[in-house]
Amino acid sequence: MYFDVDYYWRVLRHVWSHKTMPGRSRLLFRLLVLVPPMTAFHAACFLLDYLLFPRLWQQRVVKPVFIVGHARSGSTLVHRLLAADGDTFSYFLYWETFFPSLLQKKVIRALGWVDQHWLGGPIKRRLAAWDEKKFGKFRHIHNMGLWKSEEDQFVMRAAFVTPQWSLDVPMMDVIDIFHVDQMPAQKRRRWLHYYRECVRRQLLLNGGNHIHLSKNPTMSGWVQALIDTFPDARIAVVMRDPTQCMPSVLKLVELSWRGKGWQREDYAESLRILTEISFDTYHHPREVLARNPDTPQIVVDYRELTAQPRNTVHKIYAAFGMTVSDDYDAYLLAQEDKERSHSTRFEYSIDDYELSRERIERELATFFDEYHWPRGDQA
Repeated sequence: MYFDVDYYWRVLRHVWSHKTMPGRSRLLFRLLVLVPPMTAFHAACFLLDYLLFPRLWQQRVVKPVFIVGHARSGSTLVHRLLAADGDTFSYFLYWETFFPSLLQKKVIRALGWVDQHWLGGPIKRRLAAWDEKKFGKFRHIHNMGLWKSEEDQFVMRAAFVTPQWSLDVPMMDVIDIFHVDQMPAQKRRRWLHYYRECVRRQLLLNGGNHIHLSKNPTMSGWVQALIDTFPDARIAVVMRDPTQCMPSVLKLVELSWRGKGWQREDYAESLRILTEISFDTYHHPREVLARNPDTPQIVVDYRELTAQPRNTVHKIYAAFGMTVSDDYDAYLLAQEDKERSHSTRFEYSIDDYELSRERIERELATFFDEYHWPRGDQA
């Protein structure tokens, strides 16, 4: 199993050197006491997978579907609409991303079965209560939970390849999880090899004959690496007015840092880097897909997605050479009104950040022209 020693030492040095860092003792405890034994445990289970589940040797990843695009652009909605076609797709539930090994997931599922059928479900009830306490108050922002489909890039946290450390500590200048296509070739291949191994295990867990479905805004910087690793990959890019989703992401990340005791001067540089990544999230997938015209691809307009979700899904299936079953189509029909009425109470303003509407319109002018997003006074 892969572990990014370089990133581990970078984070450890950064936390160690900041004596007044909020939560420093807790972070050092995680890094020095929890991470090493957990990594060894994951690695042992990863190895045992091949001994205990020989079908894993033959498990293939065939025509996976990757949903990328700027965070807060509607990628979660696309992912969960497609994930509802359970006869077609395999994907990670959030709890499954904590356990990269097939053995780990099998054992936990078995314990869950015992809890439900022999004990009456006390463990599930306690987990559900924790889940509601942890995520319930944030579901108007992002509908997250242990048993919901989630970004499968989280499964790479066992390899210390995760944006979580940058959400705990504003250090986007220390580790970069986004620009994978610009990484040295060897490191890029190792990251993607480990990711493919995790995907293969998840496919086998779910029967072995499904299509892997992935939603990861971070992977907007991984598009070429994904195509190189999965040559038959299919890519959907979700597109939304950047004046809406850019400040939304900045606000979310800032709330995370402020909630952990950081002040604006502590995370100003990380906010600046995140802003630059936001622009890359629009440009990079387009540039890579233009260089790979044979890769099945589609751009999903957020406005059409929310106004006509069923029609949007049909277009995605057509672009990828897939067929919508009658049962799944009935589900999409039932979801139409629900998705059209979707709204959020999450409030944010572009004026809160060193990011002007003028700059967004200037640097993404091509996108504004193509998608007819409102400019200036029209907005």
